[in-house]
Amino acid sequence: MADAKIKVKALNFYYGKFQALKNVKLEIPEREITAIIGPSGCGKSTLLRCFNRMNDLVSGVRIEGEVVVDGEDIYCPSVDLVHLRKKVGMVFQRPNPFPLSIFDNIAYGPSIHHFASRKQFPEIVERSLKAVGLWNDLKDRLRDLALTLSGEQQQRLCIARLLAVEADILLMDEPCSALDPIATERIEELMRELRKKYTIVIVTHNMQQAARVSSRAAYFYLGELIEYGSTQRLFTRPLRRETEDYITGRFG
Repeated sequence: MADAKIKVKALNFYYGKFQALKNVKLEIPEREITAIIGPSGCGKSTLLRCFNRMNDLVSGVRIEGEVVVDGEDIYCPSVDLVHLRKKVGMVFQRPNPFPLSIFDNIAYGPSIHHFASRKQFPEIVERSLKAVGLWNDLKDRLRDLALTLSGEQQQRLCIARLLAVEADILLMDEPCSALDPIATERIEELMRELRKKYTIVIVTHNMQQAARVSSRAAYFYLGELIEYGSTQRLFTRPLRRETEDYITGRFG
């Protein structure tokens, strides 16, 4: 894939003696939504965390192979982890706003990364909240505590926080699992809008969600990549029996 944003080459990942990922080879295109699907414990979230080295925070892990982002192997010793995690941001299952004001949640990243002056913060906050569809609702509440927002608003705020530091890749680990169906629909609409500018990788157990939002899908089982391709093809004409069994509900 000539325009791949992320290239995974012969990736093996271990938690101590347990091998969570087995010889994974995968290329993720730029400015598309790629869904990672599979039953619990198959390595989906582990793979997602490999893309910004969040697994480094877990003791006893070991990795073999390469994860190349924009032509750079992010596991090289010379990689700046602060810069990497600014470029490759993550949204978790449950919204995790800081116990600060709405304004300070957005301004926090630009402040600690020192890439904008304080007088630029209002513009950054407005631009980021507009990008996630929150500006009109929150422009008069910027000094309110972020924890007072609804679950959907908190998740949008967490996405805006990534946009404020000019993240290029958005990793989403079950971003709608704690939301009701209406809020889920709105977050999915936001993802479809954001894919015009960002590369998005989503882990989801929800097959319907993967079908609705992603252009490519990867099915994992027991740490192995079983099948990868366009979502439409994988969901309608899977090449592997294991994939068909999972998608049709006969397994998993």
